Amino acid sequence: MRATADQILERYFELAHPLLEQGGRLARMSEIIQHGETTTLEHCSAVAYVSLAADILLDLGLDENALVTGGLLHDYFLYDWHDPQQAPDRLHGFTHPRHAMENAERDFCLDDTERDVISRHMFPFLPIPPRTREGWLVSLADKACTAAEVIMRRPYDRRVTRQEV
Repeated sequence: MRATADQILERYFELAHPLLEQGGRLARMSEIIQHGETTTLEHCSAVAYVSLAADILLDLGLDENALVTGGLLHDYFLYDWHDPQQAPDRLHGFTHPRHAMENAERDFCLDDTERDVISRHMFPFLPIPPRTREGWLVSLADKACTAAEVIMRRPYDRRVTRQEV
């Protein structure tokens, strides 16, 4: 039997809640614009949800926790990359996975798959591809969500991207 949208959303919140309830620096992502009018937390939530939904609907059998955790933290760089005063360098597109990984490792306990998702999500813009299927899926979801955010003003169902952190 195929999962319904409500079942996928329920599973997403079940997996995302423990990470989101920790709050702390993760809440800062809701204050930083990522693309268009989409905040970094909305973007990361959408990437995590799309990755999980693809895994469930395509019956890929991937590590759901790694998809959601890695998806939520893949852009955990914690600065406004549009503001040269905040950005650590001018090469955000190339260096932000490293910044996100450093922050995520400092604030959360990650496994190897989650590290792969975070550090390699910018393939092919960065030349080192993901080693895991979870990394590949999140990388693809990231590109799809970014395209939607750039092209559309408010592309997401707010049930997915509203986060209480």
